[in-house]
Amino acid sequence: MAEGCLRVGQLAPDFTATAVVDQEFKTVKLSDYRGKYVVLFFYPLDFTFVCPTEIIAFSDRYEEFSKIGTEVLGVSVDSEFSHLAWIQTDRKSGGIGDITYPLISDLKKEISTAYNVLDPDAGVALRGLFIIDKEGVIQHSTINNLSFGRSVDETLRTLKAIQYVQTHPDEVCPAGWQEGDKTMIPDPEKSKVYFAAV
Repeated sequence: MAEGCLRVGQLAPDFTATAVVDQEFKTVKLSDYRGKYVVLFFYPLDFTFVCPTEIIAFSDRYEEFSKIGTEVLGVSVDSEFSHLAWIQTDRKSGGIGDITYPLISDLKKEISTAYNVLDPDAGVALRGLFIIDKEGVIQHSTINNLSFGRSVDETLRTLKAIQYVQTHPDEVCPAGWQEGDKTMIPDPEKSKVYFAAV
């Protein structure tokens, strides 16, 4: 895939890599998660500052993702040994402690490159986040620069909107849609029902 052309609506590039899962090294393949939604997020480095806040936030709310058929996968260019050391370091000492989802090693930077999130000057991944549907298609992507983190709330909101429209193909979700909010029918006449109600 040519650089810079990865976009929503395309199949997510598959990969096979070593991950730390429950403090053990395991081989994971993205295609093994077909049939589930996947939140795939990249972060620059282990043992840094913004990264642990994101990793812990996703871990602490993992149940919410799991309940709606979603796996979370974290990726950085660190080795699996670095991931394990970071997990085995207490949160109060700058570690992340036990986490609830796999942390993937992208030491050769192949995954970061495939997803167009590698910052070649820094040699690390930008804060890319991809929501991949059950068919392996990218439905959402966002990339933050290195110095600011992402929102678990916004990721969950977007994921639920994707799941809603995929199970209600005649409806669309308006701006800021939250679970339980009104949706609209994308038709010049039928959409007036929504606009009249708001």
